[in-house]
Amino acid sequence: MLWTSPLLLIKNFFTQGNERSINAKKNIVFIAMLKGFSIAISLFLVPVTIHYVNPTRYGIWLTLSSIVGWFNFFDIGLGNGLRNKFAEAVASGKTELARTYVSTTYAILIIIIAIVLFIFFCINPFLNWAKILNTPADMSGELRSLALIVFTFFCLEFVMQLMTTIITANQQPAKASVFGFLGNLFSLGIIYLLTKTTSGNLIYLGTVFSVTPVLVLLSSSLWFYTHSYKKYAPSVKFVKFHFARDLMSLGIKFFVIQLAAVIFYQTSNIIIAHLFGPQEVTPYNIAYKYFSVITMSFSIIMLPLWSAYTEAWVKRDIDWIKNTINKLILIWGLIVIGVVIMLLLSTFVYRMWVGKEIKVSISISVVMAAYVIVNGWCGIFSQFLNGVGKIKLQLYISTIGAILNIPLAIFLGKHFGIYGVLLSTVILGAISAIWSPIQYKKLINNTATGIWNK
Repeated sequence: MLWTSPLLLIKNFFTQGNERSINAKKNIVFIAMLKGFSIAISLFLVPVTIHYVNPTRYGIWLTLSSIVGWFNFFDIGLGNGLRNKFAEAVASGKTELARTYVSTTYAILIIIIAIVLFIFFCINPFLNWAKILNTPADMSGELRSLALIVFTFFCLEFVMQLMTTIITANQQPAKASVFGFLGNLFSLGIIYLLTKTTSGNLIYLGTVFSVTPVLVLLSSSLWFYTHSYKKYAPSVKFVKFHFARDLMSLGIKFFVIQLAAVIFYQTSNIIIAHLFGPQEVTPYNIAYKYFSVITMSFSIIMLPLWSAYTEAWVKRDIDWIKNTINKLILIWGLIVIGVVIMLLLSTFVYRMWVGKEIKVSISISVVMAAYVIVNGWCGIFSQFLNGVGKIKLQLYISTIGAILNIPLAIFLGKHFGIYGVLLSTVILGAISAIWSPIQYKKLINNTATGIWNK
C-alpha cells in the first residue's frame, strides 16, 4: 500500500470533487474554526455573566432575551425568502434581479421595523415587566428600561443581519460566521471589564449584548457593500415592491414555520420561569448550552448546504444531493455516540464549568440529549426541503406542533418537573423525524405528488 503524505491528503480534500462540494468543504472547515472559538467564548461567558449579576438575574436576562427573540420572526419570512430567491438569481446569472430582491427586502423590513418600534415605544410604559418575568415588583422600572434598550437595538440588528443572509445565500457562510464570532468576542471583553469596574448591573449586561452585534453588523455591511458585494448593494432605484410577491409567496410559509419554531423551541424558558421561578431557568440553560456544542457542531456542516441545495436543485444535480444526504446520515450516527459520551460526563463537566452551587439534574441532561439527537436527524432533511422550497407539509405539521407544545409542556412540567417541559418538544419533534425523510425520498425519486411536492 502506497503511503500518502498528510499534506497531500489535505490538498486533495480541498481541491478534488464537485466545485460545489469543494466550496462547501472550505466553508465548513473555516466555520468550524470560528465556531470552535465562538463556542469557547460562549461557554466562558456563562460563568462570567452569572458571577457578574448572580444566577437569578441571569435567569431573568435569559427569559427577557427569549421574549425579545420572538420578534426575530417579524420579517414575515422575508429573510429566508430572500435567501432562496437570491441564490436562484445568482445561479442563473441574473445580477440585477438579485440586487432587486436585496433592495426590496431591505425596504420592506425597514418599514416593518419602524412600525413595530413605534408600537413598542407606545406600549412599553404600560407593561408590567416584573409580572411578565415573575420577578419582585421593585424591579419593574429597571426591567422596563432594560426592555427598551434591548428591543431597540434588536430591531436595528433585525435589519442589518440581512447582510448575513445575503453572504450565506451566495454560498459564503464562513464569511457570515465571522460576524457572530466578533460579536461574542467583543461582548466577552466588555463584560469582563464590567466585572472589574462595576457591581452586577442588569442594564449594563443587556446593553453590551444588544449593542455589540449591531456595531459589528453595521461596520461589516458598510465594508461588503462597498467592496466585494457592491453589485448587490441595496439601492432605492432597485426597490420594486411588486417583487415582494416573489419573496413573500415563499417567505410567508417560512414565516409561519419560524413562528411555530419560536413557540415550539423558545417558550421553554418562559414556561419554566412561571412554573418554577426564574432561578430554575439557569440550570435548564446550562444543560442546553452544554449539549448545544453538538448542535452547533452539526450546524457548521449544515450551514453551507441550504443554498447549495438550491443551486443543485435548479441545475438538477440530483446525484450530488443524494451523496450529501447519505454523508450527513453517517455523521449523525457519530453525533449520537458523541451525545451519549457527553451525557455520561455531564455531571462532572457541570461541576467544573459553573461550580457546585448550580445543580443540574441528570433527568434534564437525559431529555436534553434526546432533544439534540432528534433535532439533528430532522435538520438533515429540513435543510434540503428549505433549500428547494418544498415546505408546505412542514408548514402544517409545525403549526400543529406549536399549538400542542405549550399545553403539553405545561402538563408535563407540572407532573414531571423542569425536564417535562423539554420532553414535550422531544415528543412532538419525533413526528418530524418520521415524515421529513419520507418527503425527501419522494422528491429525490421524482415520485412526490400533492402536498409532498409543495
